[in-house]
Amino acid sequence: MAANSRTLADVQGTVLSLHKISAIKETISFYDTWSELYEQDVKLLDYRAPLLASMSLADVMLEDRDQALVLDVACGTGLVAMQLQKLGFCNFHGVDGSERMLQLAESKSVYQTLQKCILHAGSLPLSSDTYDAVLIVGALSEGQVPYTIIRELHRVTKLGGFVCMTTRMNVSNHLYKTQLQAVIEEMEQKGLWVKVKVQEIKHWEKASSVHETKQDSTYIPGIIFIYQKSKDHE
Repeated sequence: MAANSRTLADVQGTVLSLHKISAIKETISFYDTWSELYEQDVKLLDYRAPLLASMSLADVMLEDRDQALVLDVACGTGLVAMQLQKLGFCNFHGVDGSERMLQLAESKSVYQTLQKCILHAGSLPLSSDTYDAVLIVGALSEGQVPYTIIRELHRVTKLGGFVCMTTRMNVSNHLYKTQLQAVIEEMEQKGLWVKVKVQEIKHWEKASSVHETKQDSTYIPGIIFIYQKSKDHE
């Protein structure tokens, strides 16, 4: 099907197909194939997470944005970095599991480094205490990146640096969101980081299934978490 003839129903079908995949190799292959249509499709979904997460991070990082080193985890085609650049951020490293997504991200000439990384492997091939800000936008959800990756996000963040995470709050992602939030709060209780901002968004993106919608909306909700790594963490 030609790209310019894609409909919302086509995109919803694509997303539903993705949610049925469980094997990591198949998921990466899916994203490789989807890469050329990805940005057009997320526009049809009115997918606002890159914009909303970027604005939330900018709200808490008011100074020296041009000096901050930012890690974009599951960076895809670079939508988050493009939004952050508009807000004064300049230095980006990106990691993603899809080679084709990374190629499209590289074509935007925004990132200083891009690295292929299978995020299900349990660790990031990056040094500890390196980044002023770490974001993972859109990938923390059922069938995508395990929520346990957030311990790695914390590890690679500098003392006093910020971690920005998003997830969906639709019905099928409820268990994942609950488990994710439990780990976030456990890390907070241990003094590993402190809560800076938690923002629920009613219109996160258009639902991929009628079963995910409420009577008054065709959108599903989402949530943004921003935590600051404790400066006295050892």
